[in-house]
Amino acid sequence: MPALEMAQETGKILRWLKPEGAPVTKGEPIMEIETDKVTVEIEAPATGTLANVTAREGAVIPVGQTIAWVLAPGESAPSTAPAVQSGGTTPKVAEITASPVARKIAAEHGVDLARVKPGGGRIEKADVLAYVERLKGVSGLIPASPKARRLAAERGIDLATVSGSGPAGAVIAADIPSAPSALPPSSSVSTLWRVMAERMRQSWTSVPHFYLTRDVNASGLVELRARIAPMVEKRTGIKPTYTDLLVKIVAMVLRDHSRVNASWAEGTIRSNDEINVGLATAIEDGLIVPVIHHADALSLGDIAARRQDIVERAGAGKLKPADITGGTFTLTNLGMYNVDAFNAIINAPQAAILAVGRIADRVVAVAGQPAVRPRMTLTLSCDHRVVDGARAAKFLDDVAGLIEEPWGLLA
Repeated sequence: MPALEMAQETGKILRWLKPEGAPVTKGEPIMEIETDKVTVEIEAPATGTLANVTAREGAVIPVGQTIAWVLAPGESAPSTAPAVQSGGTTPKVAEITASPVARKIAAEHGVDLARVKPGGGRIEKADVLAYVERLKGVSGLIPASPKARRLAAERGIDLATVSGSGPAGAVIAADIPSAPSALPPSSSVSTLWRVMAERMRQSWTSVPHFYLTRDVNASGLVELRARIAPMVEKRTGIKPTYTDLLVKIVAMVLRDHSRVNASWAEGTIRSNDEINVGLATAIEDGLIVPVIHHADALSLGDIAARRQDIVERAGAGKLKPADITGGTFTLTNLGMYNVDAFNAIINAPQAAILAVGRIADRVVAVAGQPAVRPRMTLTLSCDHRVVDGARAAKFLDDVAGLIEEPWGLLA
């Protein structure tokens, strides 16, 4: 099971695109998995025969667990492959040093002890409960006993709608109602939306946000797009949008503001060597953030092509793992919805997110006289653990300066 992001603990297998025993080619999609952000296709890592599939569709599998082999001619899979998984369960692991109480609680929660880090020489009750809490807050996995999972599946009940009465809020068999709640169709919530909501709650409650707002003159940006859009479209077949221009501007400015491009991880500031700009993208089931990698090194045409590709595939549910990983900064633009300004929630563990409103004509003072100019409002949300007010203000000032005098993009 691949790890598609830093905080991911598990992945759910939605379907195998190739049956066991079928020939596969490196780079060919072989299965679909559901992460806590999006459904993605996983490609074959090598050319050969798909063999020893040890996870059925619907199974929730810990990251790093072997679920199949791609064998070259004459090869055979190791005989120590893990047992076949049924939907929503995880395997027991032998030779784990843990107290009897820790083992009992792990069994009640359906927790794989191999994933639990002991605080001392062996896994204790507190270690398991801490892991369960982390699963609830990070991965979106609902802690539940194996019997509770089985009853919920049999009765068609979503575990996320059940209030758990077990240790650390785990769902136990007694919590499962005899029949699913009679909710109207509009009340059902997708997994993606539910996890998105939990991620936003976690970021909002744990990240110390502060905001800087800047109103900028967008005349230069409007003129630049009008001049170069036809040339880019003629060369690439894609007409660049204001979002494409903003991605380019932000990426260039981030070169000189490494702290804004950093992250907060494991209690410390982590520098990022690459500049990878994520685009907050609304789809039917929620919000995802596909990434434009190495945005500072791409031409405007390349950015436009990449943006169009990932947004279209996001809407179609065809994103690949690389499309949603590695983001170091996020841009969210609601200008197309006629929003003037808004505050965005940080896409943790990133340090900042830039919210962009629409370009609209406003009356402003020019040389002491009223004049109409196209204006745009920028709001920068920052994690105060990584970026202080002065650093954030300098970054926003440089972004605003390049928007107002964007000809430097052509240098």
